[in-house]
Amino acid sequence: MSVDGRRHILAIGGLISGLFAERMAPLLRYAISLTGEPEPRVLILPTANESDLRWVLEGHPRLAELGARPSHLTLFTQPNVADPAALLEAQDLIFVGGGSVANMLAVWRVHELELPLRRAWEKGVVLAGVSASAICWFESGTTDSFGPRLRPFHQGLGLLRGSYCPHYSLEESRRPTYRGLVAAGVLPAGIACDDGAAAHFVDRELAEICAEAPGATGYRVVADGGGGFSETPLPARWLE
Repeated sequence: MSVDGRRHILAIGGLISGLFAERMAPLLRYAISLTGEPEPRVLILPTANESDLRWVLEGHPRLAELGARPSHLTLFTQPNVADPAALLEAQDLIFVGGGSVANMLAVWRVHELELPLRRAWEKGVVLAGVSASAICWFESGTTDSFGPRLRPFHQGLGLLRGSYCPHYSLEESRRPTYRGLVAAGVLPAGIACDDGAAAHFVDRELAEICAEAPGATGYRVVADGGGGFSETPLPARWLE
């Protein structure tokens, strides 16, 4: 459970360092610290891209080095455990990998994992995800799940209000597309994050922006009511 008994979500725009590189990504280490546990139970959930399980293979030994008790849940071609819901709810931290947010949400819903994930969050399990798996906690966001052209996505879990856009400064089309969709009212107002930055929400409210890369930050993007938008850079706290 979380360090303070509250509900925590870390929505990461993208990672600069490798997730489980020689020095584990600071944003992941920060997510682990939110559990407040000396030996936290950490689940890797790679549904968004189960064709590449390096995060699972590399994650177990790295997490164990930090004193964590790692596990993972895969769903292809069938779940690797008898009771996926019970596994989710027994964690201190659930970390979701990147890939296709549309495919991931569809698979979770077929396997009836939406409610167990919500129950886990409500009881204080820390939730974290990068890119597509940052979008999933919100109501909506921008995605390339359907092809190279970014499109709006409205089938998020809705644990957090509004919309989310990852890779805000790294990928050329992300910023103008997200601004345009919010300005037009296609997407509700929301938060965007650069690679190397994450939005930390506590009990559904934005608590802070954390960064593992110089200059990386988050932005609040809202419609201005006249067919345009307002974008406000948010101060970021540097993680060592």
